[in-house]
Order: sequence, then structure tokens, then C-alpha cells
Amino acid sequence: MGASRQPLTPELYEALHEGLAIPAHPLALTAERKLDERRQRALTRYYIASGAGGVAVAVHSTQFEIRDPGIGLLEPVLRLAAEEVERAGLTRPFLKVAGICGDMEQAVREAQLAANLGYEAGLLSMGGLQDWSEEQLLERTRRVADVIPVFGFYLQPSVGGRILSVDFWRSFAEIEGVIAIKMAPFNRYQSLDVVRAVMESSRSSEIALYTGNDDNIVTDLLTTYRFKVNGEPMEKKIVGGLLGHWAVWTSKAVQLLEAIRKIRNDAALSASWLTLGIEVTDSNAALFDPAHQFHGCIPGIHEALRRQGLLAGLWCLNPEEQLSPGQLEEISRVTRDYPHLTDDEFVAAHLEEWLR
Repeated sequence: MGASRQPLTPELYEALHEGLAIPAHPLALTAERKLDERRQRALTRYYIASGAGGVAVAVHSTQFEIRDPGIGLLEPVLRLAAEEVERAGLTRPFLKVAGICGDMEQAVREAQLAANLGYEAGLLSMGGLQDWSEEQLLERTRRVADVIPVFGFYLQPSVGGRILSVDFWRSFAEIEGVIAIKMAPFNRYQSLDVVRAVMESSRSSEIALYTGNDDNIVTDLLTTYRFKVNGEPMEKKIVGGLLGHWAVWTSKAVQLLEAIRKIRNDAALSASWLTLGIEVTDSNAALFDPAHQFHGCIPGIHEALRRQGLLAGLWCLNPEEQLSPGQLEEISRVTRDYPHLTDDEFVAAHLEEWLR
């Protein structure tokens, strides 16, 4: 069954532009590498209880292999998360974001599935399309945006993304139906390209900017970006985050974003925010494993959740995805050294009810 794009409600649109904490949802598996539905639901319940403003499902943290014909977990994981959000009966705005990838036909098909399951937006990955021209990528975006509001995604090349021009992002921002862009190139120059391109477009005020730069979360959220557009100074902020890092210790991530939202317009910020930013980045290095080209990033997320009891193990659909040498010790170090960034007590108090 086809679907046509449904705009965000005014409440959800306002919340998106004020800034939401959106964790990228992991995949809970059994030791046999089958879906662990009980723990999959528990993770969604955890994110809702943590105060997250949404959840991103079927994204990199959920493992792209869920789409493989022999695995077939794309629809089940999208459905389970949507059911738990529905069951929660939330009165606050909550944005369900579905990961969308593949060629034109696959991307449109995944957008239709997400829309039919009640997802309000699709996070559109450019991964695996290195041989496509920028115009082909823009046409693919237009086709998907006909079906579901689009959350753009600048993915770092080291995990399958590609470098895209300022002109591409300026044209991308002009597409009706693009509501936000997640910047995750892990590169300041390329992140600036997106901010400037959006500000130079005619839809600047309609597009919310989100950080996906897990290596630079706090600074991204604190910074006011200022450029001259047609000779006039303009300003824009990165208002929230859609992050794999926020899949763990989520209640503390929500508190962090709320604190930043309160002070980010202050003329004089305390230098302690920069120190906190480095602590967050150091924690992310342990979880995401840049020392080994991010090979252990998904098992790293799993390990933090396993220690809290939310996951039973580190199993991934691809048996080759495992913690890198020394990564376990690094996760132990940052957990010990930065207890103010973890939410072990919060999880322990509610784990039984989430797993029920």
C-alpha cells in the first residue's frame, strides 16, 4: 500500500526545532542471533522513560543486516518500536524516525513501510551509493520525500558515507519535505558545509539541524553558527542530536541536552562546558572504537547496555562484529572515571518493569 507524505503536527514541528534527544536504537539478539523481542521492547521502554524526544530505528546502530532476505527483521523492529511508543500513551511530542537506505526502489519501499507503520520521518542514508551522481541522490531524496518527511544524513566515509558538496546540500535543503539534517561526517569542515548550505537556502528556517557527530556533541550543541547570506548576517544553531552515543546512558543525555538548551544563548559560557565536552568525547571513543576504524562501535554500545542488564550479550547479526583489542578496558575506564555521564542507578530502578 502506497503512502503520501504527512506533515508533522504543529506540536512535533515545534519540538523538532526546539531540539530533541533521539537515540539510535540498537538490536537485541539472543545467543542464537535471533531477535530478542523482550529486550528489544525493553530498550524502547528505556528510551521513552529516559525522556528522549524520539527514537531512530533501522539505522546503523540497529545493524543494516536486518534488511538481508535471509534475516528479514526490518519490519519487525520498526513495528515493535512503534507498538511500544503507542502503548506508552505519551502526552509529549515524540518523533519516530525510520532509517531508510538502498537504491531508489528500495528507499521508496522502505519509506512506504515506515509511513504505514506510523513513523513521522525517515533518516535517509547515502551509504553504499558512491557511484551515484549528486543529482541522482537529490532525485532519490525527492522521491522519498513524496512519501515521508526526510531527515537528511551526512554519514562519515569511514563507515560507508561519502563527501558531498556545499551545492549538493544547498539543493538538498530546497527539497520540500526535508525537515531536518543530521550531520555525522565527524569532520568540522564538512559539518560547516551543511550549516552554511542550509542557511543559504530559501528553506533555512524550515530545517532543523541535528548533530550526529558523536565525537563533538557538546560543542556542536553550544555553538551559534553565523554566516553572511546575501550580505546580511544570519545565525543558526544545531538544536538536538540523533546519536548512537545516546543509545546508552540515555537519561543523562536527555539531561545534558536540557541543560544546554537553557544556557546556549548566554553571552558568556563557563569553560567547564568545554571540559564536559571532552569527557563525553572520551567516553564515545571507548564506545565507538575510532582506534580501530570504528570496527567495535556496535559491540561497544551493546557492552554498555549489557552491563546495565538491558541486553543479554554483545551478539551482532554479523559474527565478525566484536569488541576490538583493549576496548573492554577502555569502556571500564570511562565508566569508572565519568560516573556523572552514566545512568546505572536509573536503569537498575526500572529494569524489571521494562523487561516485564
